[in-house]
Amino acid sequence: MKVRASLASLKRQPGAQVVRRRGRVYVINKANPRFKGRQG
Repeated sequence: MKVRASLASLKRQPGAQVVRRRGRVYVINKANPRFKGRQG
């Protein structure tokens, strides 16, 4: 999982979902799990 300042490039990937958990923003991608990330 990548920790990034901006998730814009991750959320443009096909299959990406933006999820808020415990006050953090995550991108999860079941189609291509390489593109998981957390903001901040």
